[in-house]
Amino acid sequence: MDQKIKNMQMNIRYILLGSILSLSLLSCTDHFDELNTDPKNLTVDKLDQTSYPLIVANAMYAPIHLGSEANGPFQLAHSLFADVYANYFASTHPNFPSDQFTLVGRWLNGAYTWFYENAAPQIKYAEDFAIENGYDVENAIMKTWRVYAYHRITDFWGPIPYKNFGNGEKSVPYNSQEEIYDDFFTTLDAAVAILKSNAGETSFLGSKDIIYGGNVDQWLKLANSLRLRLAMRIKYADPARSKTEAEKAYQDGVIEHNIDNAFATTSTDWGNSYNVISQWGEYRMSADMESILKGYKDPRAQKYFSEASSPDPSDDPAGLTFNYEGMRNGQSKSDRQAIAFNSLASDMAGPYIEAGGAGPDWPIMRAAETYFLRAEGALEGWNMGGSAAELYEGGIAASMDENGYTDQNLLNEDYLSATSIPVSIDADNPPVSTVPTMWESSADPERQLEQIITQKWIALYPDSWEAWAERRRTSYPVLYPRLTTENELIDVNSIPRRVPYVSTEYDTNRDAVDDAIQNMLGGADNGTTKLWWDKK
Repeated sequence: MDQKIKNMQMNIRYILLGSILSLSLLSCTDHFDELNTDPKNLTVDKLDQTSYPLIVANAMYAPIHLGSEANGPFQLAHSLFADVYANYFASTHPNFPSDQFTLVGRWLNGAYTWFYENAAPQIKYAEDFAIENGYDVENAIMKTWRVYAYHRITDFWGPIPYKNFGNGEKSVPYNSQEEIYDDFFTTLDAAVAILKSNAGETSFLGSKDIIYGGNVDQWLKLANSLRLRLAMRIKYADPARSKTEAEKAYQDGVIEHNIDNAFATTSTDWGNSYNVISQWGEYRMSADMESILKGYKDPRAQKYFSEASSPDPSDDPAGLTFNYEGMRNGQSKSDRQAIAFNSLASDMAGPYIEAGGAGPDWPIMRAAETYFLRAEGALEGWNMGGSAAELYEGGIAASMDENGYTDQNLLNEDYLSATSIPVSIDADNPPVSTVPTMWESSADPERQLEQIITQKWIALYPDSWEAWAERRRTSYPVLYPRLTTENELIDVNSIPRRVPYVSTEYDTNRDAVDDAIQNMLGGADNGTTKLWWDKK
């Protein structure tokens, strides 16, 4: 544990929140008092404007799992759950049953406690310190970041400790997801007002703002884009508010160009965790990715994945060599023991698998996503600044441009006018879907929504947290069912709607957990209970 403290001090070059940051994931269940203590009481004295940016940087790194300390928690939350429930990847490790819908409690416990012992205290501290010292712009930045960080957590579990986190008590009440989302919009109102009033300015955070380098105008676009994402998330739960918040976001200005994309900057000190866990050989490209990218002759396959060691050309479309191979999700343990999936299926692309490398910058929100969000809003008749068709095509163009491509597929045909559809991955697995890349202007709105979300799913890669949430919200894209399930409550044609609460909470915050289950969750504490916004 002393070495963990030393390593963290070397990374942030400042001793802050040491009693929280030194906690090992293996001993998380004994520290609820520390978890729920006001982080202001755990900091060094004499923190000032010179040292504050270091705290902001770490508060930004922690919830998105950048840096050596976060590789394990990244695996636990991202790789073992979101990645395989978004169907970006399938597990190859025989002892990883989460791909068969087993919601492994100790893994979830590690993911949950990482957020509440590392990310949440630093986010709270950075926001509170900004308020107390009159750092208006930095306050707005941290408010926006708090909404971003917590929406990922509530979209995993549902009701969570939110408003009362850091109350200094041994028990911290939960908030319902509806209440949390309401506060998200209120918080973004406050942040946007500050950012608007400081338009054209630059925060003193400088490079310690790992996303925009302190650029206020870009933070305003991110805050509005985040509002748009959350507005669309509640479309089926609260249609009226969804429309209001979505139109407000668009009118205030969202990310429309890739130059304004929000990426967290990686470095060799704060690397992309894929570059570490990819060395462990635990997952490969999904069959869904193969069916869709191969059928669309999509050039982004080259930026997302590596060619398989032993490609199978027998199922490639006419005139196309496509050496990217996927595997079905939900392979049985015996098959994963017997079949060399790591050789047969594709690993991630080179920049994600370079050992010791910084890896690609981590995506927070990008222009492609906002275009697809606006396209969905336009499909509802909302004022999104264009027709659904125009915005759909804008999303594809933005994603292609982001990855260094024009609007041409792998056969140099116009991607936007092609009638290509997903294809079979082999003789035993038919095409996963039938929607083409070309906008179907005569199709019904539900079919058009499938087109939008299918392209959004491609563009979001590798942000599986968001992709899994969108699968639950919309039922799209249409993907292969599991081959097998080990969860008697979740059949092969379903996916988990949430993950259960963790042992840390049952052991140390039992009354609050029970209250959340009985009065907020709307069902049993298992993977079949739908979240508040999951109403389609």
